Amino acid sequence: MSINKILRNIYFPVSFILLSGCDTVVMSPSGDIAAQQANLLVWATGLMLIIVVPVIFFILLFAWRYRAGNKEAIYEPDWDHSTSLELLIWAAPLAIVIALGALTWVSTHKLDPYRPLDRIAENRPIPEGVETLVVEVVAMDWKWLFFYPEYGIAVVNQLAAPVDRPIKFKITSTTMMNSFFIPALAGQIYAMGGMETKLHAVINEAGNYDGFSANYSGKGFNGMRFKFIGMPEDSFDEWLVKVKTDGKTLSRSVYKELAKPSEYNPVQYYSAVEPELYESILNRCVEPGTPCMKDWMTHHKGDHSTSAGAIIEGKTSHDH
Repeated sequence: MSINKILRNIYFPVSFILLSGCDTVVMSPSGDIAAQQANLLVWATGLMLIIVVPVIFFILLFAWRYRAGNKEAIYEPDWDHSTSLELLIWAAPLAIVIALGALTWVSTHKLDPYRPLDRIAENRPIPEGVETLVVEVVAMDWKWLFFYPEYGIAVVNQLAAPVDRPIKFKITSTTMMNSFFIPALAGQIYAMGGMETKLHAVINEAGNYDGFSANYSGKGFNGMRFKFIGMPEDSFDEWLVKVKTDGKTLSRSVYKELAKPSEYNPVQYYSAVEPELYESILNRCVEPGTPCMKDWMTHHKGDHSTSAGAIIEGKTSHDH
């Protein structure tokens, strides 16, 4: 049994007692990224407890040992220094801070959400020939829209993915900032209008998992939830057929109606999606005739380059 599993077996019963009213999915996830994040929490907590537990113990011991009624306690009013005690007080926390800093530094870079996966689970590299599933996520008021560009479909408030297949999420928002969070899969990441964030993850166990926004975004926030379904490859293929069969077409006009604020939306399937719709949402140009942000930025970048070139040219001519 690995040291991580031993620590988690000790940590979970204690956590269960202390947090019996809370959902423990964060500490018992079903995806490799979330599992690594849970291990990081266990190690970080364990390292900090090396200092916290003795401090609490000695506070209680000193309070009892030097209570007013204990006449055997030695009173030394002139004592002011102990080199050994100073070394112990400073060396132990310093060692913990160094160890915790090193652990956090390595794990933070290893678990960077923008970093493509190099494995699907511990001691299980990504099999050859397995392609990453790309899912484009749009946080709306107050629902989630998921595009599957590889299959040309879209779904509202339901997300599905095959077990042990890497997933690349590309995430944006229509208006206010939200936070895309599936605790069983990976940590949260923000969804912001006019910007795109990314998250790489993988689900290792089939099942239905909760997904939601972890960032308050208005009166409909509480209903901004969806189900993430991890399923075997053949079941995922059947799900795709269901979406293709039962779905409608997501045109720009249909999207504009969908984008209006609404609460507790049911699952909706779209068997066909207008080309470049996600890019238009990201670049704020769904409405015909509206300039896209990427084009606007490219245009202004060119203007700045031209202005800078003219200034340099003018300065050179003046020097001559």
